[in-house]
Amino acid sequence: MLAKYDVIVVGAGHAGCEAANAAAKMGSRVLLVTMNMNTIAQMSCNPAMGGVAKGQIVREIDALGGGSGIVSDKSAIQFRMLNLSKGPAMWSPRTQNDRVLFSLEWRYLLEKNPNVDFWQDMCIGIIVENNCVVGVELGMGTKVFATTVVLTNGTFLNGLIHLGEKQFGGGRAGEKAATGLTESLVQHGFIAGRMKTGTPPRVDGRSLNYALMEAQQGDQNPSKFSYSDTAPLTKQLACHITYTNEHTHDLLRTGFDRSPMFNGAIKSTGPRYCPSIEDKISRFADRERHQIFVEPEGWNTVEIYVNGFSTSLPEEVQYAAMKTIPGFENVKMFRPGYAIEYDYFPPTQLKHTLETKLVENLFFAGQINGTTGYEEAACQGLMAGINAHQKTHNKDPFVLSRSDAYIGVLIDDLITKGTNEPYRMFTSRAEFRILLRQDNADERLTHLGYQLGLADDTALQKVEKKTQLTEALKQSLRQIGITPAEANRVLQTKGSSEITQQVKASTILTRPHIALDDLMIMSDKVKEAVKQIESQNPLAVEQAEILLKYEGYIEREQEQVDKLQRLEALVLSPTIDYSEIKNLSIESKEKLNKIKPATLGQAARVSGVSPSDISVLLVHLGR
Repeated sequence: MLAKYDVIVVGAGHAGCEAANAAAKMGSRVLLVTMNMNTIAQMSCNPAMGGVAKGQIVREIDALGGGSGIVSDKSAIQFRMLNLSKGPAMWSPRTQNDRVLFSLEWRYLLEKNPNVDFWQDMCIGIIVENNCVVGVELGMGTKVFATTVVLTNGTFLNGLIHLGEKQFGGGRAGEKAATGLTESLVQHGFIAGRMKTGTPPRVDGRSLNYALMEAQQGDQNPSKFSYSDTAPLTKQLACHITYTNEHTHDLLRTGFDRSPMFNGAIKSTGPRYCPSIEDKISRFADRERHQIFVEPEGWNTVEIYVNGFSTSLPEEVQYAAMKTIPGFENVKMFRPGYAIEYDYFPPTQLKHTLETKLVENLFFAGQINGTTGYEEAACQGLMAGINAHQKTHNKDPFVLSRSDAYIGVLIDDLITKGTNEPYRMFTSRAEFRILLRQDNADERLTHLGYQLGLADDTALQKVEKKTQLTEALKQSLRQIGITPAEANRVLQTKGSSEITQQVKASTILTRPHIALDDLMIMSDKVKEAVKQIESQNPLAVEQAEILLKYEGYIEREQEQVDKLQRLEALVLSPTIDYSEIKNLSIESKEKLNKIKPATLGQAARVSGVSPSDISVLLVHLGR
């Protein structure tokens, strides 16, 4: 009944949508299999995209030609650029989103592509011939065949929901778990594990007293995620901040004996950087209060997401404790928070393309690989979709390095180090974060997306024009001189030492606390040059300022990248038996045989492999 496809994508969450979209845009015939057509791209947890490091990932997805940035812009209800008080490597865009609209926009995007077909059913197993996947088996007995398969199962694999002392199967509240697929994969030699995540209660916004909370508005001049022609917001909804207190904590503690977190019912590991409220008051007993973010779920709903109050305590304990939070005195609860345990597959079983090492043409993306977060899942889906298409059509694999993108950092961390707890991206994980800024994702990646057939001519022309304008402004600022008479009054107000002779504008810009706006006050020539570029592309002005101000740091980091690339150029054969190489430590032999690193650079990042072990490998390679 169903034809053979180039790519089958199982699961229509953030990873699945990006995978299907990418492969289909590149020309593959794609079947997207989902258990529920009404929950495509469901925001299972908070109604937001981006944030610290995550915003950089969304920008990178968009630059390559993915869909998350466009969908986020079209469904946004608030936009904020985080960390503006810090350096530009830390600036991180974030949107608050309309949950329903986000899902609809993703479905519209996928339905516009004639290469995407949909099928509603549960995948219960993979079909393998000669150690190569050839299709999937579905719950109603249907077998569908394809050249490649991408599994993006989220929290649904043998999902078990915990609410107080109650347990019930499910991949999400109100939706059944996916069964059979884990067992099928294990039969083919894969190692599975269990992880845990959680979600907070949803409440009725009409029952809250916002006067007792602190309003958190969006940016006055909101930007957006996508480099395309999506429109920035003209109106925004406010979020609010409130706090727990000692009374809240005391009430929560009354349920600890019935908490699956503490009574042994939950045996798996949860996300370290997004702990439950009961975990927070247990681990940080000295803290008198914890922050609660009150986030609207959309334009046309009163439902509120209580960010910071993730919990699996009994619902009556959740409710009683929430009523002690300022503004929540008369709260009405729509649904309680809960924890969920699910199967994942340690990602050391994958190649950098996200193809599995055990079964050819089979790809994993998203929470099945041990990650947490929409953005982490989406970028994996994009990369798996790209590589499934490339493999189907006998084209070269597409891999991003750690110096190319946060996406490259994430995948390399997973493949090389593995994870035994839900992996979340942070700027601190990227050793080249000055190069991997949110403002230059288009310049880093759009040409790669264009070569793949994901980014179009318009996107490439736009980034080329931005690069030209950026360079033109940099050259102008290097040539314009500023005299002491022009500069010193402004420098005094900024607490910066005065100049005694004419200095180039670019030199003054490198000083701490001096911004391009200050130079425009000093010099009409600078003001004229900036305004000329700004009228064509304001982003080019921001880019030029960053590149000049942090030029020394950028150059040093680029030198480090060049050193890394020399190690990455030394390829290691997958057939090497490291146990036979003399002078390697026992731990290194075990780890290297398990990971089978593709390059010497990757080998150097394997936990337990020392610099002396790398020297031994260099000798082994005849270097």
